[in-house]
Amino acid sequence: MTVIDNHEVLAKKGETGLSEASARDYFELLKPRVMSLVVFTAFAGLVLAPGHINPVLGLIAILCIAVGAGASGALNMWYDADIDAVMSRTARRPIPAGRVTASEALAFGLVLSGFSVTILGLAVNWLSAGILAFTIFFYAVIYTMWLKRSTSQNIVIGGAAGAFPPVIGWACVTGNVTIESVVLFLMIFLWTPAHFWALALFKMRDYEAVGVPMLPNVAGVPATKNQIVAYAVLTAVVGIVPAFMGFASLGYGIVAAVLGAIFIYCSIAVWRMPDGDVKMIPAKKLFAFSIFYLFAIFSALLIDRLVAVLMSGGAGGWL
Repeated sequence: MTVIDNHEVLAKKGETGLSEASARDYFELLKPRVMSLVVFTAFAGLVLAPGHINPVLGLIAILCIAVGAGASGALNMWYDADIDAVMSRTARRPIPAGRVTASEALAFGLVLSGFSVTILGLAVNWLSAGILAFTIFFYAVIYTMWLKRSTSQNIVIGGAAGAFPPVIGWACVTGNVTIESVVLFLMIFLWTPAHFWALALFKMRDYEAVGVPMLPNVAGVPATKNQIVAYAVLTAVVGIVPAFMGFASLGYGIVAAVLGAIFIYCSIAVWRMPDGDVKMIPAKKLFAFSIFYLFAIFSALLIDRLVAVLMSGGAGGWL
């Protein structure tokens, strides 16, 4: 019986009794590291959007987006408990480690999903709530339950889920989706493959062990290297688009160009890795830098916005 075949068996074993989970265990179900990135990019979308939002409503919006992201993480961990138990980087997660039962994680994720979407709709607007609901559904169902285990393009298509937060933040302020918010979406969407495939390269054995068709396992390492470079270039190009569209300054454009050039350089270092490289240091460096890149590029957008507000005569336009 394969790991995938064991999914229902493991779920039933996790439901044989109540767990003694701590608050920390439930917090881990929220995938706090991923949540922090979601919150940050959503905040950027909210700040960069034209117009104003009441600071209290802005705080409620960010909290709802954070809770929605956490709900997605909990539902992902519930469904992936079987493969998480086998993979080295996920084996200590709350469900495979036996600290939280599968049924508890499912209930936790569903309740948080409903709560976050409802409160965002009632307090802010229903467009942003609808996009949040779709994002949760896309990550938990489309990506986790379908794409992840069925296609090597799982992370390309599934990456859309992680790219929606700035669009949600933008919609919270404006009540609509514009080309600028789509650009923010593309900045994350195109970044995701190079970021995640760098990880997949040095975690190939884990994915092979659980039968998840990540690109390196299906298409091979050389093809993956080529794809990483291609997406790195696309990411760098889209990163400077805000400066050309006028919702960021030339100063931001220069910073984005430098960050993009480094991103491409790191991807080329991965492309140059010799066949059979066991340590894969360039891939690990690219993975680490890619995380820094996304925080840095959105930080640059926020700083650029703050400078523009201060130069215009005050902080009234910050939110």
